[in-house]
Amino acid sequence: MPGVSTTALLQKRCVPCEGGVPPLTAEQASQYLRDVPGWALSADHRTIDRAWTFRDFREALRFVNAVAELAEAENHHPDIRLFSYRRVHVELTTHAIRGLSDNDFILAAKINVL
Repeated sequence: MPGVSTTALLQKRCVPCEGGVPPLTAEQASQYLRDVPGWALSADHRTIDRAWTFRDFREALRFVNAVAELAEAENHHPDIRLFSYRRVHVELTTHAIRGLSDNDFILAAKINVL
C-alpha cells in the first residue's frame, strides 16, 4: 500500500490496531511520506510530525479542535501541542505497535485537508 497517493489515503478509514502487527519499515514509511506533503519522518522512523503557524491563537485553537474531531471520527489520536500562542505541532504514531502504521498516513492526509 505505500505510495498509494493522497487521494487513495483520503478514501480510507483508520482501522483499530491492538498490536500484533509489525510497524512499517523505514522504507515503507518513506514511500508513504510522498503522499502526505509537509510531514517529516523521525530519525527512528517511529513517528511523523508536522507544524503549522497560524495568524492568531483563535485560529490555531480552531485547527486543534478540527484535528481533535477528525481524530475522534477516525479513532486514531495524535499528540497535539499548541505553543507560542499560534503554533501547532502534531505528531502521529500507532502506540499499540510503537511505530507507524497505515493509520498514521491516512490521518496525516486528512489533517492536510483541514
